Amino acid sequence: MERLIFRNKNKITLISGILVAAGLLSHFIFKSHTFTTYAFIIASIIGLVPIGLQAIQSLRVKVVSIDVLVTIAILGAFVIQNFEESAIVSFLFLFGGYLEQRTLNKTRSAIKALSQMAPDTAWKLMEDGSYEEVDIDEVDIGDTLLVKTGGKIPVDGAVISGSGHVNEASITGESTFVEKELDSGVFAGTILENGTLTIRANKVGEDTTFGRIIELVEEAQDSKSEAEKFIDQFSKYYTPLTLLIALVVYFFSRSVELAVTILVLGCPGALVIGVPVSNVAGIGNGAKHGVLLKGSELIKNFSKTDTFIFDKTGTLTVGKPQVLDAQFYGDEEKVKDLLVSVERESDHPLAKAIVEAYGQGREVASPESTNVIKGGGIEAEIQGQRVLVGKLQLLEDEGVAVSAEVKELAQSYEARGQSIIALSAGGSLQALLGIRDKVRPTAKERLEKLRALGAKELIILSGDNQGSVDNIKAELGLTEAYGNLLPQDKAAFVEEMRAKGHTVAFVGDGINDSPSLALSDVAIAMGSGTDVAIEVSDVVLMNSDLTHLPHAYGLAKATYRNMVQNIVIAVGTVIFLLTSLILSSWMNMSIGMFVHEASILVVILNGMRLINYKLK
Repeated sequence: MERLIFRNKNKITLISGILVAAGLLSHFIFKSHTFTTYAFIIASIIGLVPIGLQAIQSLRVKVVSIDVLVTIAILGAFVIQNFEESAIVSFLFLFGGYLEQRTLNKTRSAIKALSQMAPDTAWKLMEDGSYEEVDIDEVDIGDTLLVKTGGKIPVDGAVISGSGHVNEASITGESTFVEKELDSGVFAGTILENGTLTIRANKVGEDTTFGRIIELVEEAQDSKSEAEKFIDQFSKYYTPLTLLIALVVYFFSRSVELAVTILVLGCPGALVIGVPVSNVAGIGNGAKHGVLLKGSELIKNFSKTDTFIFDKTGTLTVGKPQVLDAQFYGDEEKVKDLLVSVERESDHPLAKAIVEAYGQGREVASPESTNVIKGGGIEAEIQGQRVLVGKLQLLEDEGVAVSAEVKELAQSYEARGQSIIALSAGGSLQALLGIRDKVRPTAKERLEKLRALGAKELIILSGDNQGSVDNIKAELGLTEAYGNLLPQDKAAFVEEMRAKGHTVAFVGDGINDSPSLALSDVAIAMGSGTDVAIEVSDVVLMNSDLTHLPHAYGLAKATYRNMVQNIVIAVGTVIFLLTSLILSSWMNMSIGMFVHEASILVVILNGMRLINYKLK
């Protein structure tokens, strides 16, 4: 029976509203006292049923909820035969709940929009060589799938044939088309705008990047901030206190009407709903713009961030460095063989630059063993020969002789903003390379926007040489720049800044900088939604550059500001209602309920403004 009543709650609200309207019409126009009375009585009873059931459910778990207060108020008005008050209060409470639920659903529009992008079917290669459209649940890792123009890519995978342009707005928040060809990675939920692709499924279902995004945003919207937890705890005691005050008032005044009016006026509905709706709308807006805010708790810290610390490679720079200068001190081709052999073992951007420069068509022997020297480089053994590739300091620490002439050359590379990579074999220096990464084209503009929003310190920390980071500092107008740092040095710097009272956001790739990310107040990762970035950070910029960072920062500030506004509106409404009851004669239960429900709608509509937030 309870399920049936709750399922038809909107219909009950409509019937209650019709009866209230009929009663008022009869009273003011037709002057029919009997019809008016019966209309209000029936409206009161019908409206009380779902409200009373919700009150009983609350009391079963030993919670005195708003529904309990309203139920007592309706019953009290009914007892003193103020049927007009009981009918209007029950209808307004139900109607307010209906509008509240409807508008709250709109704040989750980003989730709905994302969910609708999720593909339902896929064209799967069958055993007989034909493609058949199957339900997405029938696709397994390793399956071969066909995607035609205009179709949604159903899984995370890699292109094994074909080419085309893909709209990755569902992942990055930007509708620019990305070219895909052989071996290109693709994401579920993105759309093939032109061309035909055959892909191999690497991740399916909830394990895809798209599935993880939806899951994370849902978890974030359902999480509770510190303010929400406080308000929940506050209302847990405030609501019974309101009931106690009403009983005390009745004991001294013997006025049931005054007591039940206090119950209605003291309802903390707007206070309870105001903060969650701000957080839900803010997080939803972020998801729509390629920014994952992983929980409402971080919004306060992010909004108060005054210091942004950036990793260099792949964050402020494009992450695709190139070899610009090279000096060889041994047989050039043999040295290049050693460079490619060692650097193929590494995923570091500088290593990739070396392989790209010298690896084309080069057949080299694989190292017998390799050892990564943290923050220094790589030690390898190739055909019985000890090879070191990394910073010049690493070679010196390992006893390799470095002449003054080589050091002078390295300094000239650094002065041009280049990173230095040296190679030694058999105990002697064989090569000195100058490698430089390009600064992201939009980085300076985005950093200026951060400053305009309130960021005071913009700092770069890098394991690269000081000359290289100084060049980037000058080019981007950063506050401070520190080079030659190991991961533990970066983490110590973050701790030092926090100890000085700064609220610190660290922006990195979510992999190499995990200690710094973990120690910062707000960890911001970039990397096209890589698993590691999603797991270790508080904020994920899905488009893998700084484009959406100012939007995320501005959104956090707007969300926190909106949350404070809603608290002020909610508390101010209760104070106004109770003051009016004491100091005026016009305040009654119906007016109080109307103002109470109006305040709930005001905080919801105020929160919903965040859905369309855009950085000016």
